[in-house]
Formats: sequence, structure tokens, C-alpha cells
Amino acid sequence: MRTLAILPVKSFGAAKQRLSDLLGQGSREALAQAMFSDVLASLRRVKGLDAIAVVTDDSRAESAARGGRVVVIRDREETGQSNAAQLGIQHAFEFQFERVLLVPGDTPLLDPLELDGLLTRATAEHLDAVLVPDRAGAGTNAVLLRPPDVFAPSFGPGSLERHIEAASGAGIRFRVERVRSLMHDVDTPDDLADLGVLLDERRGVAPRTRGALHQLDHSRARGVAAGRAVLPSAAAI
Repeated sequence: MRTLAILPVKSFGAAKQRLSDLLGQGSREALAQAMFSDVLASLRRVKGLDAIAVVTDDSRAESAARGGRVVVIRDREETGQSNAAQLGIQHAFEFQFERVLLVPGDTPLLDPLELDGLLTRATAEHLDAVLVPDRAGAGTNAVLLRPPDVFAPSFGPGSLERHIEAASGAGIRFRVERVRSLMHDVDTPDDLADLGVLLDERRGVAPRTRGALHQLDHSRARGVAAGRAVLPSAAAI
């Protein structure tokens, strides 16, 4: 089954505004770019994907996406993840992909083997959609859709419930599936703190994100999240 991964990427200069009290502009840009690079590198290693569409208006993201199975789709308006996903879905139809996998650019722990497993199970069970929740169980960190327009994705706060309602309303076969390496996205200082812990536990993953965290201002990082260190053992990374 021809499958297209869609990776929307907001311009790095405008990314991760919710971390602005913790990180300066340059640090936020470097972190966003590093996470995107790790996600893209992992997607390139997923055997069940036939192609990857990076939806962005950022020249650095476009440059990183060149080569292999990756195509860049220009998102001139940058009106949000849901609209960027629709651009990718339109591309999927134009090039006759049978299903799409929507993945965010801030899940650097993404494991290619876990994604391959998800795709294989969805095919074997004839599922029309798979919804992957975030760790809080409220948002959605990945969506698999067959056909690509089986329902319109609607990301943002509370998106998992919206996606469940949309799938139920469409009368399709779907499942909510927790994928360990896709559950941790990074929006808040607490998310960043926990990412540091997880990187300590999982050596060898997300090398670019690991390097970006190593460069962050440790003194500022340790003063947030109720006294918790954002980089609990950054010196060891």
C-alpha cells in the first residue's frame, strides 16, 4: 500500500514560542531545527513509507529535506499544522498515494521500528485510521489515514477527542494506539525537562536534539519547571 508521510514544519524562527520564557530566540531555533532533523532522519529509515512530504516555508528545513524519498511542499501561508497537513494530503492525491501518515516535527524520540510495526498492523487489520495520542492523552501526535481524505485532521488542544469523533462519524475502522516513541512532543518547559530525562535513558537516539540540548544555557534551564532541571544531566550528554 503506497504510503506518504507528511511532516509539517513551522519556520524555525517562529517555533516553540511557549518556551520563550526559558530559551532565547537562537536557542529555540536551534532546538526546533534539531528535533525536525531527528524526526526526518527516523522517517527516512521507515521501510513501510514510500515517500516523505515536508510541508514548510523554512529554507533550512527545505535544504535538510533534499534527496532520497523526500519532497518539499511550500507552505507560504503557515496557518497551522492542520492546514499544512491538508497541503500534504492534496499532494498524496495528486501522486496516487493510498494512505498518509501525519507526524509532527517535535517528536525526536521517534523509533522507525515502532512506526513500521504500526503500518504493518494497520494493513493486516484493514484499518482506515490509526490515532496516536500524546502522553497526556488529549492531543494527537500522529494520524494514519486511508484514503488520505477519510476525515479532515484537526490538530491542537483536545485534538484526540475531535479525531475520535470524526472517525466515528465517518463510520470507518479505526484504533487509538499508543506508540511509545511518538508520545513525547515538546511544547512546554516541563516537556523539555522530561525530554532530557528520556535522552539520558535512551542512549544513541535523537543525536541532533541531544547536541542542541547540550548547548543550551544550563543556568536558565535549571530555574524553571518548579525547581526541576530542564537538563538533569546535560553535562553527561
